[in-house]
Amino acid sequence: MSIIRSLLDTDFYKFTMGQLVHRRYPKVPVRYRLIVRTPGTALADRIAEDDLRNELDQMRTLRFTEAELGYLRDRQAAGRRIFGDDYLEYLRGLKLPPYTLRREGETYHLEFVGAWEETIYWETPALAVVNELYYRALTRDRRSSGSEDWRAEGTERLQRKIERLGEHPEVTFCDFGTRRRFSRSWQREVLTEVAAALPRQFLGTSNVWLAKELGVPSLGTLAHELFMSLAGLMHQSDAAIRASHRRVLEDWWDEYGVGLSIALTDTYGSDFFFRDATDRQAQSWRGVRQDSGDPFVFGEKAIAFYRSRGVDPHGKLVLFSDGLDVDTMIALAERFAGRINVSFGWGTNLTNDVGPSPASMVIKLVEAAGHPCVKLSDNLAKATGQPQAVERFKRIFGYTNTFSEECRY
Repeated sequence: MSIIRSLLDTDFYKFTMGQLVHRRYPKVPVRYRLIVRTPGTALADRIAEDDLRNELDQMRTLRFTEAELGYLRDRQAAGRRIFGDDYLEYLRGLKLPPYTLRREGETYHLEFVGAWEETIYWETPALAVVNELYYRALTRDRRSSGSEDWRAEGTERLQRKIERLGEHPEVTFCDFGTRRRFSRSWQREVLTEVAAALPRQFLGTSNVWLAKELGVPSLGTLAHELFMSLAGLMHQSDAAIRASHRRVLEDWWDEYGVGLSIALTDTYGSDFFFRDATDRQAQSWRGVRQDSGDPFVFGEKAIAFYRSRGVDPHGKLVLFSDGLDVDTMIALAERFAGRINVSFGWGTNLTNDVGPSPASMVIKLVEAAGHPCVKLSDNLAKATGQPQAVERFKRIFGYTNTFSEECRY
């Protein structure tokens, strides 16, 4: 049976971003590409090309059902509907556009090219497919060697996490683990267990299909691709590229207001974000999301940022979402207790901690409006883009960070 069986089996922020793109930048030509960051993954040696192609082709046959569109229609934030009828009508006719797949040595060249309003929906489910096929191969190898399935180990690890977190009720979290999950069924099993055992700490999931199936909140705001694509669209000069960052935040506020106002900070380095943010944004937005670099350093910078703008940090939120595990979440909650609100977007370590080391794979925007896209990040090991473009963007955004740490996930 196919891995992806519903177009809702994706991250919630693909829809929040998708609506903004549909209304403001629908026909911008973009290019997404699979990037494997873990050496030795050898995807093409483990995943048969026909198997991957069949899964991708099956995804292109999917359409939104009326029940799925009704679920999206009912989503609200700050007391108002998130998705308009115009956007839902667009989704009713959505078909995922074609893809390009070919083997290149030990890996695959996988790209999605086309109008932004269509291609935006490939990223999360395609990455989930690649991951699941990869871990199926590892599981077959394990069984052929006479070892037991991974599931028993995964269940034991999950129960230890639940017990530990139960001792720290101050730690609240949501699931961000769809794109690098061990499998579709394992993510569902994990979330079912967590929701039952930690109902006051588990806030929901970014996976819209699972949120609908399990009756838990669906959560998410925006991702790096908005900033990356707008820089491609506003590529007339260095000043225009720099201004594109603020344009994204202004577009987002115009579209959603306070309800979805958690700002992602690290596309061009969080230091630039804190310098460039307006006083109004500091006052009005609910908080910020940390997705790279040292989270403890980031938390201190966030507190200093709010204080420098005359804003009480006690009323703001930092959502940590980079490579989290239980120990890190507890330590961060203790560090910032009584100073600023914290919560966690817990990804790969929640949905893919069953035995084998998770591979770090992403599908990133690499081109928009004919220009190369760049993400600098607060960790140079997570930077993406052509070397010349990366150096240019460092100059444009005053990027001086030297922190580099191997990507865990």
